[in-house]
Formats: sequence, structure tokens, C-alpha cells
Amino acid sequence: MRVTLQCLVLGLSAKSVLQPNNILYRTSSSSSTFLSSKKSTLALPKTSIAVSSRNMSEGGSWTPSWYKDSWGGNQRGGRNQRGAHNRGGGRNQRGGYKPYNQRTHQPTGGPSKMTKVDSGSISLAAGSKDFLEQIADQRRRVCSSVMEFNFNERRCRKLSVNREFKPDCGGIVYWMSRDQRVQDNWALLYAQRLALTHQLPLYVCFCLVPKFLEANIRHYGFMLKGLEEVEKELQTLDISFNLLTGYAVDVLPQFVSEMNIGGVVTDFSPLRTPLKWVRDVTAKLPRDVTFVQVDAHNIVPCWETSDKQEHRAYIIRGKIMDKLPTYLTEFPPVCKHPHPSTSKLQPVDWVSTKVSLQVDRTVAEVTWATPGSVGGLRQLELFCRERLEVYAADRNKPDHKAQSDLSPWYHFGHVSVQRSILTVQQFEDRYKQSVEKYIDEAVIWREMAENSAFYNPDKYDSLLGAPDWAQKTLRDHAGDKRQYIYSREQLEQARTHDDLWNAAQIQMVREGKMHGFLRMYWAKMILEWTPSPEVALQEAIYLNDKYNLDGRDPNGYAGCMWAIGGLHDRDFQERPIYGKIRFMSYFASKRKFDVPGFVKRYGAKAY
Repeated sequence: MRVTLQCLVLGLSAKSVLQPNNILYRTSSSSSTFLSSKKSTLALPKTSIAVSSRNMSEGGSWTPSWYKDSWGGNQRGGRNQRGAHNRGGGRNQRGGYKPYNQRTHQPTGGPSKMTKVDSGSISLAAGSKDFLEQIADQRRRVCSSVMEFNFNERRCRKLSVNREFKPDCGGIVYWMSRDQRVQDNWALLYAQRLALTHQLPLYVCFCLVPKFLEANIRHYGFMLKGLEEVEKELQTLDISFNLLTGYAVDVLPQFVSEMNIGGVVTDFSPLRTPLKWVRDVTAKLPRDVTFVQVDAHNIVPCWETSDKQEHRAYIIRGKIMDKLPTYLTEFPPVCKHPHPSTSKLQPVDWVSTKVSLQVDRTVAEVTWATPGSVGGLRQLELFCRERLEVYAADRNKPDHKAQSDLSPWYHFGHVSVQRSILTVQQFEDRYKQSVEKYIDEAVIWREMAENSAFYNPDKYDSLLGAPDWAQKTLRDHAGDKRQYIYSREQLEQARTHDDLWNAAQIQMVREGKMHGFLRMYWAKMILEWTPSPEVALQEAIYLNDKYNLDGRDPNGYAGCMWAIGGLHDRDFQERPIYGKIRFMSYFASKRKFDVPGFVKRYGAKAY
């Protein structure tokens, strides 16, 4: 049987997030309407509420290097970097006019000063405590367990019809999918809170399924090593880890019935396939089982950020920054569970599991990235220690080491973006511009990609999801003559006339990553070298998902759509093939960084 990863998450359609009773509402700051002190009931509220860059290495979208300031655009009038006059708030670099507040001298809806979370500071000085131990200390300073923590239930939404927690059940299940970590995981914390409240065992289930898009052994190897770490950590906490083989709709309801589970909690993804998986599970779970979803991936829950797709960064930036002080909190620890399961499980045979995978093994696993939360947090430590200082100045120079390179760990949920931001912002006094820029990339642009996929589930990877102006201009220029036309095989083998593009492709094939600036250039050249924009988008997504560790991700789809379909961008001067889509060139890249040096590093050449 072919076994692969299932990112089991979203259960309702994008539109249904606003339907009555879908979002759990906390009416009191000190007590939960979802968690009952009585074991026999788990009453859900009947009140409904109205929910109000392009740089993949940061787990964000791909960001143009000419992005003007730390919050985008020009705050006041004047001439922008492309020579156009900005009136009032100015037209920002990614499109759209930014209203200007004459009283506060800030763009309307722009960021207010962020409140730092006071849970102790991280020290990287010689002789200081280990970085991971310092983070664990920060969690413990908050509280000893999630029961002492004021959990914000706006992170949650109810997927099931059932509103009462059935009495005398056998436990709670956290259906782990996208967020494959133990600590800093709001979904697991919420599941443990339920289990502690009702004095029940807590089970973590992960499902492996026959196929998931273009994922291969490079992706599965990274994932399985991370899950092996999860299993070991859960064992020390007396929490049962269960690896279920098969589609969740087939295996999870069976597990729930056999173990007499009273409630299921899962994490969140906005992508189309996970949407269907959780819808299927929602329909098949026993009707007396409560099913809740928690957005453990975004800092501000996707359904809380906005109730519709946002097309301009300055708009969603204002919405996120307004809510960030509410959600950017320190995490409580997942504690040793006092109600362990009485059933004894055999440890997962990870070697046999990997051997049994019937997936493409021609794409080799990478060696530069250590999978799992420990490896990811070490990468965060390295970024803060060696690269954060120069991040603002050098992040868009492929010949410099300035990016965080955290996107693989973000994609598989091994590291929480929220943990990264809590850590990075502690260096704001020393590296203010870099910290602000990183927050903009890893929070604003990454969560904008989540918003785009969530409210556009059928078109986020299609030109039908591009802005109207972009669709029109691409149609108008679809018949323009292409000087070069390359097949998928030629692109995949980096056999084009452009040595810089070939070097970027080799980097992606070899390392499972591509520098954020080059991802933009790489995708735009595919638009020039394929028969149509539709083919260009198809080939860019195929190659990105096959080779990049962070492929099959909302940020990847948004990045390809930005480069080829003008998503989250504005129109530019019209030119052949591109129409009014933003243009990038080889010669402009040579002015930005040492192109010959980068090409030489990867042994690329022009054909």
C-alpha cells in the first residue's frame, strides 16, 4: 500500500466560517463557555459572532527587493522608487493606495507599536543557558499547565453539530495534521485542556494516506523524522501517539468509536484537499462526538483576520496589527498528562514505515536541514545569532547569507511562527529594521497567503483566481511571440539560455530550497518561456512542489500567482508577454548582487 502524508485539517467551506455557531465564543475572561467544570457536560455556546512577502525562506510570501519601508509603500507623498508620484499616503510598491493620516503621520490601518511579551529575555551571549532551555523557561514562567492559562477560544471553531460533551467517554483526541510539534501548539494545548478538565486520557493521532500531490521521499523523510521526535516527546508526557495508516475518513472515526472518544480537536489548513478531508471526517464521526478546529498555524486565526479575501497588503496589515496584541502571547507548556491511557502501544517502527512508502525516491533528501522541532529551533537560534543583524539590508541578495531559512519547519509545523516572532522581537532594540522587516514577511505576507487560499479555495492555484486586470492583460498578450520555449524536462534539468535561472533551479533541486529573491525571477522567466500563462503557472507549481521542502503550501501558491498572475500586486507599464504584470530582468539582477559568483557556486551554465 502506498503511504504518504495527510495534512488533515479544515472541515467547513470558506463561506461557512461565518455561519451561526461555527466559532466558539468566550463570554468571560476568566471562565470558558466551552470547557465545563462538570465531567458530564461540554456545552457549546449558542451565541454566534461576526468575525470581523514574497519571501518564502521566511515562511512568508516572496517579497520584491524594492519594497520601500518596513511597512510597505511611502508613508507620505513624493516620488517612489519607480519614479511615480505618490499622493497622500502614496501607492505602495505592491499595489493600492494607502490612505494617509495627517494627524498621526501614519498610513491609515498601519501598524501600531507592538506590545512585547514579558516572559524573560533570550540571551545568546557566551556562557548563557542553552537556547532551547531558555525557551522552555519562558513557557514555564507563564504557568505550569494550560489549565492555568486564559485560553483565547477565538482561535477555535466548532465543526460538529453536537453541542454536549457525552458523559463517561474514554478520552480526547488531537488529530495532528499540519502542525507536527508538541510544544507551542495551540491545537494540542486546547485538546489537553479538554482532557484535563474532564480528567480523561489524551490521544494524539496522525494519519498517513496513499498520496498527497507531488510529495516524494524528500518531503516524507523530513516529515517522518519530525513525527518520530513527536512520538518520543509525547511518551515523556504520558500522552499516547497513534500512527493511523489510511485516509482519515476511514481510520479516524473507527479509532474514535473503539476508544469511546468524547471530543476531537484538529489543526487548520486553508488548502482544498485538506478542506475535503475534514469535511469527510465531520460527516462520518459519531454524532455524539464534539469536533473542534484550532488555528495553530497563524498567529491571528485566519477567520479572525478578515471575513473575506484581502487583495492589498496595507489593508490586511492593518487588520492583523490591530489584533496582534491579543494573539501574540507566550505559550503555556504542554505538561505531563496526569490521566494516561491504560492501553499500552508498541512504538512505531519508523524504519519499516519509511521503507514501505511507495513514493518517488529519485528526489534525494537534503542534509542541510535537521527535521523536527529541535532542529528548527536550532535554525532559529542560528538566525538570531548570525543573520538577523543584516536581514533588512541583505535578505534579497542571493550571494549573502541573511535569510532565516525556516520555511521547511514552518511548512511541516515543526516550528511555530509565533515562537519565532516572540524570539525575534526580543532583539528589536539592537536590530530594529531587521525585526520589523521579518515580522512583515513572516506574519503579514504569510498570513495574507493563508487568507487568499481560505477565501478562494477553488482558484488559489489557477489564473481564474488572479485579479481581473491581470487576467485581462494576460489574455491580451497570450499570443505574443516567445523567443524561447522550453519543455518541462528542459526546465527541470536547468537547460536554458539563462545561467542565473539555471543556478536557481539547481539550488532548488539540490538543496530543497531557493533564495526568496530568485523565486520571483525564476517564476517570471517561466512565464516568458512557456506557450501560455496557464502552462507557466502549471509548470512553476509542479517544480516548486516537487523539489522545495516548503512546497504544497499556501505561500508557494501565492508566490507563483504573484509572479505570474499579479496576485497581491498592481499593474505596471505594459510590455510583450507580461502585459501589465510586474517585470524582472537578468540585468537588473546583476545590479543587485554578484550574479557570476552565484552561478559559479552551483556550477550552472547557459545552453
